[in-house]
Amino acid sequence: MILASQSPRRIELMREAGFDVRVIPADVDETPRAGEPPFELVERLAATKAEAVAAESAEPGELVLAADTIVAIDGEALGKPADETDARAMLRRLSGRTHQVATGVCLLRAASEGSEPGSPERPATRDVFTVVTDVTFYDLADAEIDAYVATGEPADKAGAYGIQGTGGRLLVRGINGDFYNVVGLPIAEVVRHVRLLN
Repeated sequence: MILASQSPRRIELMREAGFDVRVIPADVDETPRAGEPPFELVERLAATKAEAVAAESAEPGELVLAADTIVAIDGEALGKPADETDARAMLRRLSGRTHQVATGVCLLRAASEGSEPGSPERPATRDVFTVVTDVTFYDLADAEIDAYVATGEPADKAGAYGIQGTGGRLLVRGINGDFYNVVGLPIAEVVRHVRLLN
């Protein structure tokens, strides 16, 4: 199986679940389309990543997994912060409120060659789904936000926090849904979908 992601968290979750993955990151344009809802965005990006990697690197019949995770509040997607000022603004916006973390997942099995000479090729199959988790933050003081941003942890994470990080876990009052979805991959759901494709 190919994992079309270089996220250390996704790699670890897949390997812990027993998958032997080849890591081949996708290089695609992740710019949202005008008016595109956040949950549609993650599904489109996951599918685009899987298709790009499958076209370039997949062996016949090989499974490709791609995912994209966003934080959404008030119907707006929060991507990775541009800088520390942006990270502080995102964390202030999330402070004391409930937001959604959505992961779009695409499992794509590359077209396979026929099992016998002259038999037709089986077409590619694709399974795309989204898992959403509600996350509620504590009320955060400016000093608390500044201290967290200073750790550097928010820099490469959607919504400027990582729930699995040393500082990020101290921001969260509670979650409703899949914890690992907030980490970046709803691994239990992924395993079930992989079984259906096999």
